[in-house]
Amino acid sequence: MVQLVTEGVSITVETFYQPAQSNPINSEYLFAYRITIENLGTVPVKLLSRHWHIVDSNGSYREVEGEGVVGQQPIIDPGRSFQYVSAANLRTDIGKMYGSYQVENLFNKKIIVVAIPEFHLFAPFKMN
Repeated sequence: MVQLVTEGVSITVETFYQPAQSNPINSEYLFAYRITIENLGTVPVKLLSRHWHIVDSNGSYREVEGEGVVGQQPIIDPGRSFQYVSAANLRTDIGKMYGSYQVENLFNKKIIVVAIPEFHLFAPFKMN
């Protein structure tokens, strides 16, 4: 699990290898990740968009951008959190992801770029 705080918004990431949805013989590896976005500030914030960088251990790189997360643009009140689960397909059994969210401070309408900490994706059989 990794965590990073940017301007009062905490991002925590947990990862899970999905063996039932993976096919190593065909170089297909599915990793799920759980993100917790916690508002440590004093005003509500709204998550507007996401920007991901996804890197396989073979050097393959791709970016994913879009509105909200899992079809939502949640408003997170002070002291509250929002959690979701998503997944990424890799062509290798090791990789990493990192990125950012654009979050709007609903008090002054300021846009904040909140860093998503880099996290590593390992198939459990690679951990020995």
